[in-house]
Amino acid sequence: MAKPPWTVHPRVLALRRKHAGIDLAVRAADNYRVHRTGRNATLVAHYFFVSVFPLMLVFVTVLGFVLETRPKWRESIVDSVASRIPFIGRDLAADSGNLQGNVFALVGGLLLTLWAGMRAFNVLQSALDDVAAVPLDDRRNLVHARARSLLGIAIVGVSQIGAAVLTSLVGVAGVSGLFKLGFAASAVLVNTLVLAASYRWLCVREQTWREVAPGAVVGGVLFAGLQVTGTAIVGRAIANASSVYGDFATVIGLLTYLTLHSTVALLCAELNHALPARRYQDPPPPVGAGELAATA
Repeated sequence: MAKPPWTVHPRVLALRRKHAGIDLAVRAADNYRVHRTGRNATLVAHYFFVSVFPLMLVFVTVLGFVLETRPKWRESIVDSVASRIPFIGRDLAADSGNLQGNVFALVGGLLLTLWAGMRAFNVLQSALDDVAAVPLDDRRNLVHARARSLLGIAIVGVSQIGAAVLTSLVGVAGVSGLFKLGFAASAVLVNTLVLAASYRWLCVREQTWREVAPGAVVGGVLFAGLQVTGTAIVGRAIANASSVYGDFATVIGLLTYLTLHSTVALLCAELNHALPARRYQDPPPPVGAGELAATA
């Protein structure tokens, strides 16, 4: 006989009936298990990891064309972007000085970025469809899915590069601490908008901005926290593992860091689909159960 799930354990049910918030958390956690969201988060992180290096190549090469006469601006922007890539950002920024405006590097990096990025966003679309329990036959075909992936690359790429450029300009301008606090809040806003757009446009199921807002807001705040605490926690683990794994520990650290972000993004998507929060209600009895009880 199959063991009943933990979500209907008597103690858990008592809490779900009493507190709507606990019922919401239980439903989101159970959906996370049923939809295999942890596995999907790992796949998304893997493909985003593959796309980091060619994306940096394209970005630096474009800057080599655009800011050829302003090397200090280019270095400042590259350092700002590299600071957003933990563990390997400094190495990428140090090696970027050898990259100039080269057409072959730009074309090759762009092709690699599109391939890896589209794979990452294809997996993300599939993960969000799993979260929304979209039947396989109702999902996007090959061409439509890749078109949406290009849209996702554009949204995330433009927003993150824009935030990095804004951060670098703030550093050059030397604005006051109050303005810097405002720009930090704007980074949370950017993350929230990117998550909301991803939830709304990458999933087949139609959703309004109001429906995707709760998970996007929670995810935007958690992303800001991961930018600080996640880097510190994973960085300490890397320091302890470097004696065993050497430089490979950095790769493990970056993959772990990306996995944390993809897990948060998909878990917040589960939160959206578990809403609205309500107290647990016992399922209705099977059809005919009342008549059988009366005859008994």
